[in-house]
Amino acid sequence: VMEEKLLRRNLTLIRDVAQRANVEIILAFKAFALWKSFPVFREYISHTTASSLFEARLAKEEFGSKAHTYSPAYTEDEFEEIVECSSHITFNSLTQYERFVSKAAGKASVGVRVNPEYSEIETELYNPCAQGSRFGILAKDLPEQLPDQIEGFHIHCHCESGSDVFVRTLKHIEEKFSPWFSQLKWINFGGGHLMTRQDYDVELLIETLQGFHTRYPHLKVILEPGSAFAWQTGSLVAKVVDIVENSGVKTAIINASFTCHMPDCLE
Repeated sequence: VMEEKLLRRNLTLIRDVAQRANVEIILAFKAFALWKSFPVFREYISHTTASSLFEARLAKEEFGSKAHTYSPAYTEDEFEEIVECSSHITFNSLTQYERFVSKAAGKASVGVRVNPEYSEIETELYNPCAQGSRFGILAKDLPEQLPDQIEGFHIHCHCESGSDVFVRTLKHIEEKFSPWFSQLKWINFGGGHLMTRQDYDVELLIETLQGFHTRYPHLKVILEPGSAFAWQTGSLVAKVVDIVENSGVKTAIINASFTCHMPDCLE
């Protein structure tokens, strides 16, 4: 059950950060896609991010604007429809780029995901920059001159992180990828910026983003948190419907599933 007052509290803070830091902050459906709340969201933000065909359709048909879409692997049977629902298309690899770019060019702004090989996410399973990760292109594998169609870089290496983590991460991002920045129009710093958490240093985030703008004034900056929008905006309501006992262990059975409803909660 979501409380509108609490949602608006978060949205007000996020809009303030976006305005003061001169960045665009968009909603990641991966973390929150309660579409009945979209009319409220649209009062504060203009775009969303999708990772699948149906999320892209949710953006276009229910949110009312085309999605910033990224997927680790697009498929032939869905890609053209995804493009029709997307303003931005980000490819996870150069092979995916080469395979599909002709169908996206001219219809959406094209980007690639890059991997800075640095993240402070401690759980390796959740770390997109872990050794052997499937996410993003390494700096050593990028051509010195990017293909003309590539307009942006997408980078995701945070998870419910503070702004101090972003400061340290940004240093690695610039060290790895700043040689290509002059060839780009936009950069997406992904999600995991938990700016609505009570102990989050919002002023440090704004200062850091303003500093980045000073160094690279031509780049549009995008952030796409998910959890920050819905952080502490409601409650999970459930009932105990049975109690089973086995070998002296009693287990309460509730009419909710952590696996289905909250996949980030490890059983």
